[in-house]
Amino acid sequence: MTVDLASTKEIIKDARRRLLARDNVVATGIGFKITKEKKTSELSIICSVREKLPESQLSKKALIPKTVDHVPTDVIETGPIRAFPARTDRWRPAPGGVSIGHKDITAGTLGCLLKKDNRIYILSNNHVLANSNNAAIGNPILQPGPYDGGKWPDDHIADLSEFVPIVFTESEPPGECGLARLIASVLSGIAKRIGSRSRLRAITLQAEENLVDAAIARPVNDYDVSPEILEIGTIQGLSLAELGMAIQKSGRTTGLTTGEILQVEVTVDVQYDAGKIARFTDQLMAGAMSQGGDSGSIVLTDDKKLIGLLFAGSDTTTIINRIENVFSALGLSL
Repeated sequence: MTVDLASTKEIIKDARRRLLARDNVVATGIGFKITKEKKTSELSIICSVREKLPESQLSKKALIPKTVDHVPTDVIETGPIRAFPARTDRWRPAPGGVSIGHKDITAGTLGCLLKKDNRIYILSNNHVLANSNNAAIGNPILQPGPYDGGKWPDDHIADLSEFVPIVFTESEPPGECGLARLIASVLSGIAKRIGSRSRLRAITLQAEENLVDAAIARPVNDYDVSPEILEIGTIQGLSLAELGMAIQKSGRTTGLTTGEILQVEVTVDVQYDAGKIARFTDQLMAGAMSQGGDSGSIVLTDDKKLIGLLFAGSDTTTIINRIENVFSALGLSL
């Protein structure tokens, strides 16, 4: 008998209730049979089960027949299938791609879990976890972020552990700005007394350009976080970003989106709150695959290799830190 899609659709309509009545089955559908972990061209009725067990451990009532009306069957393990809460809801355990934030910000995205000194940390942006340099180490991190209803102490998921300071082009280095202004004021006063019209003003020049907007937080309880990236799965390694590379991300605001590396070696001036500007070098640019609140999302290849940390963008662009720069700055590993 020839198995085609049209006839298989009619067969599964009659068989699905019987199959779903079997212990362990959570879904039925039509797809191509998997043999030795490779997809074949053989059309089959697929039964999704909570746990795939050897036939010897199954009762007769739980066994899936080899065929249904001459159509072959296949069994895949999916685990229980649940309705997902919104990305802005409270998640426990919390995967990458959901809302998170320092207690004093709005909300950003939980990027992923990484390791440092054999301990697990949450990765996101400085402006998400460290409030753009304004946080103190040990400050509470909430999931969901405050804008999405996260409150202390009920939604306390982690504590800020470390961040890479952002150098702003118009900012004054901590501890130096007051002294600089004092010296400028004294010298200006002297100039005025001796009749000079010259006045001095304290000016802080950018000492360096930024490579990353990154921070990590230590979970209060490791069981409260998950290595999964929502709608993507687990990270399958690291890769170097290349021009034209296909990429994907999972973020709080726009969910799962895909794109392409359109530019490399990007130098960009990024606007932060209160009119602050920070210049970043060695960045990656993609197209319109993010919006506000997606900051902190990790960026991966199609085969789930980690290549970057999303932190900025516009209506038409997305700006991404190279992940090797993030790992180097914070001493991280997979």
